[in-house]
Amino acid sequence: MLDREEFIEQAYFFRTLRERVENGTPVQEILASVREEILATTKLPMAVDFLMGELQLKGRLGDGMGRLPHYFTSFQSFIIKRAEDDRARLDFQIALHILEREAEFRGSDSMQPAALFIYQFECLARNRLGYDIGMSAIADDPAYSEGWRTWIRRIRFELGTVDFASLVFQQSQLNLEEIRRQRRDPDYGADIPILFNMQAGRIARANRGKDPLYLFAALQRQLAYPVVPRPKATSAGYAFPPQVELRFQRLEARMTLLEQEQKGGLDLTKFYQSGETPPTASSSEET
Repeated sequence: MLDREEFIEQAYFFRTLRERVENGTPVQEILASVREEILATTKLPMAVDFLMGELQLKGRLGDGMGRLPHYFTSFQSFIIKRAEDDRARLDFQIALHILEREAEFRGSDSMQPAALFIYQFECLARNRLGYDIGMSAIADDPAYSEGWRTWIRRIRFELGTVDFASLVFQQSQLNLEEIRRQRRDPDYGADIPILFNMQAGRIARANRGKDPLYLFAALQRQLAYPVVPRPKATSAGYAFPPQVELRFQRLEARMTLLEQEQKGGLDLTKFYQSGETPPTASSSEET
């Protein structure tokens, strides 16, 4: 795990990169400028230097992040690689926003593995990034203990056949307490790793058989789990650039004049200036 100041600078790095990409600035220029803005006492400037070289060589950030596993986690590299994949549905700005919010959460005092896992899993589910490689990337995160890694790798093969809320409930303190009460054995399951607390277990039990998105929303409301960024809703109508819109208006006016001329109802008097009289038929014949 990195120090808190590393995650703070990572959050700033991903946020700045996202905002400047939205403004149309090339990624190479952003990396060169943001490198001078990052706190020099962290290791991020050296990582940015490496990313700049990989970007010039291969044209992708994800490959460079994947070659720095001691600094960027496997989940971070996976998100960027999927965003750079032409066949994926993940937008690059949304991917940067996902990593920005994750870094903010890692650097906060409320960081806990259960909330981090739910956040990362919801990123996979909402953006349809695939559970096979995605869950493997989550399991390799250094924030998780060996008990977490074993459970994540096991449920990777159960997703789709077992309700996700049930999987969460089975590893909760609430489930263990109920089993102990039924068996009348207060020491039962002392060696079983408990991954979710009582509150998360109650929420998971209440959402069994429902859409997992309801579970994510309930955990965010009740336990302040981090919220996964979503794409902004687009307007119903498509807005053309002003220049294109002006040309459409001119074409529409010309089409209207042609239709009136064909019907014989074209009135040219409205095109004359005030006080000007239209030419008569005799004067036009003389000319």
